[in-house]
Amino acid sequence: MTQISQTVSDLRASFDTGRTKPIEWRRAQLHRLKAMIEDNEGAILDALHADLGKSAFEGRLTETGTVLSEIDHALKHLKGWMRPARVWTPITAQPGRSMIRPEPLGVVLIIAPWNYPFNLMITPLIGAIAAGNCAVLKPSEISAHTSRVIARLIPEFMDTDAIRVVEGAAETARELLDQRFDHIFYTGGESVGRIVMKAAAEHLTPVTLELGGKSPAIVEAECDLGLAARRVAWGKFLNAGQTCIAPDYVLVQENAADSFIAGLKTAITEFFGADPKASPDYPRLVSDRHFARVRDLIADGAVAVGGESDAATRYIAPTVLTGIDPQSPVMREEIFGPLLPVLTYRSIEEAIAFVTARPKPLALYLFSNTKAVREKVLDETSAGGVCINDVVMHLAVPGLPFGGVGISGMGAYHGRASFDTFSHKKSVLVKSEWFDLPLRYAPFTAAKMKWLRRLM
Repeated sequence: MTQISQTVSDLRASFDTGRTKPIEWRRAQLHRLKAMIEDNEGAILDALHADLGKSAFEGRLTETGTVLSEIDHALKHLKGWMRPARVWTPITAQPGRSMIRPEPLGVVLIIAPWNYPFNLMITPLIGAIAAGNCAVLKPSEISAHTSRVIARLIPEFMDTDAIRVVEGAAETARELLDQRFDHIFYTGGESVGRIVMKAAAEHLTPVTLELGGKSPAIVEAECDLGLAARRVAWGKFLNAGQTCIAPDYVLVQENAADSFIAGLKTAITEFFGADPKASPDYPRLVSDRHFARVRDLIADGAVAVGGESDAATRYIAPTVLTGIDPQSPVMREEIFGPLLPVLTYRSIEEAIAFVTARPKPLALYLFSNTKAVREKVLDETSAGGVCINDVVMHLAVPGLPFGGVGISGMGAYHGRASFDTFSHKKSVLVKSEWFDLPLRYAPFTAAKMKWLRRLM
């Protein structure tokens, strides 16, 4: 038995004892997770800076602070989430009462990506713990500093009979996927998502796939163009564009394009100064390979803002591209970097047709103050989530499930959705013995049929 298979076996044996099911265990582990972050936030933020060049502010905003808020939300609502839910019992099942009892799935695997390596590792873990599961955590080897911090801290703070970290590269991931889990939660790209789903099928293991895609932003001429540009620039260049729900391209109404691009340029300068390379607040691309891929995409358009790069530091300036061919590589693949193609449209129908002709995105952003336009876009497009007059911020609402649709993913998490993802909703009917309806038993007479038609 390999070390990985032994780890999974150990966790399964631990789960079978029932240790993770009581609310006391779940709450204690969530409190320990919170203490782990609060006591070691400096080390976590340092690791994020080493991996991605993230400032401490951005690390707190998008990683540690977000996770702490998610823990607090789970602790506040856990008792209610665990409570069985009564449902209506029809007359044909009377006398009786019906309920849905959430129960943990068992041993789950969580595979995290490199772009938000702490947040996207720990946030699913919160749901797994809240639902009462054992978990194997696989951090990304690309964000090596953060992976090492997670691997060091989890055994120090968490119940290692229930939660383990397995570090390694692709071969490790493949061996993990060969094991039988009760759920696999994967965040990353579409190509690896297919591998995960195929491996899960061997064991009929359910999966949650948080993927990505090309999330569009539609900007109407009548909106506050300066504010729209500022918010789009913030969401796009956050983490140097390495965000699965970053606006991947903008469709701006034709007569507003010049003003919007000018607003983008102003916002970039306000955020990062005249030379973003010198800004302590602007991150870097995660690897040489990723840098080279994104840099090559610049050639697909005319540079309206930015365009500079430095391979030695994996720096690519916040860049706005115009004159884009919709069939070019920058419009066919998810950019995952600080390049923002800006295209134009004449009517909202044209913008909607452009979006719906492409795979369903993880997020869609609309800047409009016209109710009819908002409703039209909501009715006629499909996306994992929608944010109107802002970008990215729908993630900050714990009551909104976060997940994709179609090629952008399946399943959802955050808040109650995380608990539900890692739970089985067990249906229970409790019947009374004081009355037994004879109608259902043979022989089936004409009189019984008459009563059956009245009841059903």
